[in-house]
Amino acid sequence: MGNVLLSDDGIGIHAVRLLQQQRLPGVTVAEIGTAVLHGLSLVEAASRVLIIDAARGGRPPGTIYQFEAAEGSKHHQSAPCSGSRMHSLHSMSLLEVFQVLGPRRPLPPVTIIGVEPASLDYGLTLSPVVAAALARVVELALQTVLRWRAEPSSDGHKRTGALNPTCPHFSSRS
Repeated sequence: MGNVLLSDDGIGIHAVRLLQQQRLPGVTVAEIGTAVLHGLSLVEAASRVLIIDAARGGRPPGTIYQFEAAEGSKHHQSAPCSGSRMHSLHSMSLLEVFQVLGPRRPLPPVTIIGVEPASLDYGLTLSPVVAAALARVVELALQTVLRWRAEPSSDGHKRTGALNPTCPHFSSRS
């Protein structure tokens, strides 16, 4: 999620473009764009959702957070927050739209990997401190999906690499 025209707000887009170069069978990697409604069908079809976005948590720019959208205060262990609530700059609008429109099924678990922005000014490149965090964000996203795949599915079997309409999703918004 994010806006690639606003410097660090584009962290999710930059990460998703790198993830699209990876071989991830059974995983949909999607850049939603600024139209939040376009992401709803992906959310409805997913068993898990991973959103990568700029996030405000009050820590220094470049800090990486990982938290569940429902919790908003759980972070990546290397970057604990000082008690303030975490929030992705865009993910809540996607989740709120999903809830307002009355989904056909319950919302799947949503995990957010966020990066504290240094700049939200107009610009097509990430600030140096956020650009330095990009490789770690991609690594964390891959580790998250691998962890999800190791968990038993609802039928008690481990998830396989086969294409599955209820697979994890990486999401980005431009």
